[in-house]
Amino acid sequence: MQSNEVNGNIVVPSAARSVGKSYSKNHERLHKLLKNKLACLGLLIITVFIGIALLAPLIAPYSPYEQHLTQQNLGFNQDGHLLGTDNYGRDLLSRVLYGTRISLGVGFSSVAIGASIGTLFGLFAGFYKRADTLIMRVMDILFSFPGILLAMLIIAVTGTGLRNVIIAISIWQIPTFARIVRGSVLSTKHKEYITALRSEGASDLTIIFKHILPNSLSPIIVNGTMRLGSAILSTASLSFIGLGAQPPSPEWGAIISEGQAILYNAPLVTIVPGVAIMLVVFAFNVFGDGLRDALDPNVKAE
Repeated sequence: MQSNEVNGNIVVPSAARSVGKSYSKNHERLHKLLKNKLACLGLLIITVFIGIALLAPLIAPYSPYEQHLTQQNLGFNQDGHLLGTDNYGRDLLSRVLYGTRISLGVGFSSVAIGASIGTLFGLFAGFYKRADTLIMRVMDILFSFPGILLAMLIIAVTGTGLRNVIIAISIWQIPTFARIVRGSVLSTKHKEYITALRSEGASDLTIIFKHILPNSLSPIIVNGTMRLGSAILSTASLSFIGLGAQPPSPEWGAIISEGQAILYNAPLVTIVPGVAIMLVVFAFNVFGDGLRDALDPNVKAE
């Protein structure tokens, strides 16, 4: 890219200025995020758990399904089991490590599916007035159900299991993303540059996906991050009451459910996965708050 010189002054092309402004804005956002200590702590915790999920087969000392009936309900650091065993003699540490893969997998999958479908609904509802009424009335019906009850209703119809849990939580996520994206589209579609694109003959799909959607990414990312925590908590709740992961799956909620019967003999079976759920939900919430503050232009850095 070349620059022009006029009367001894260097004139920077508009494309270069645009790139420079974009880099400066992203640098400022990153700076605001890194200044937020809680958000950095949340990101660290998330990174650790993602690492555990990826490396679980390598770092787990035992199989999460292997039973040793002569080593039932062992306590902390007994007979080579760092966190003890459950009532079937299965190593608790291994089950919690493998449970990280299940919980994060269900969380990311359900939010990704719900965000994708909800974003499409929101884009078309905001851009097309005729579609708006129909789409948003359906979203209002979904909103009328409390999230966990809606998920329970869907699972009651489709059956138990993690696949149906993903479907249920995905459907629960759709109306939130649809409403957020719709609001962003309504505030964008009447701007001058959209009018200019129309006058140049740009198609509706080009305007929607190439120009309007990028302006909606910030709220989608922030909401998606914060919804991950609720998705993981909902997965554990459904498994706890027997509607999610089924035995002998090492999902965190299922482990806690099995640990109820041996709470006094082996309390770690309930405590350890409970702490894991608490840490992950806390991490996604505080990191989502930090992302929102960094991406919101109305929030000034301290």
